[in-house]
Amino acid sequence: MTDFSADQAVWTSKLKEVYGETVELEDEQGKSSVYDIIAEFAVGDRAYAVLAGSGRAAEQEILRIVVSPDGLPELESIMDDEEWEDVSELYDELTFPAEDTE
Repeated sequence: MTDFSADQAVWTSKLKEVYGETVELEDEQGKSSVYDIIAEFAVGDRAYAVLAGSGRAAEQEILRIVVSPDGLPELESIMDDEEWEDVSELYDELTFPAEDTE
């Protein structure tokens, strides 16, 4: 289990520094879509991006940020279900911190 905690996370802006506020991604069929970069954060040696597509029913996507051989940040899907679940829960914690009930 990856078991990330909000205390370990650091907000970053690697993608925004290189690409601006949006990125264009291509799906398996070769169709390009533009996504807004909502958030970026790192936990340990891994970095993640939260993207949102355009349109009323657009869902947020969480992708891993990797560095290409030429030094540019690139995005890749999180294929491990456990890692994806841990990262999405961590983003929820970072975005909507639990209120203290003391």
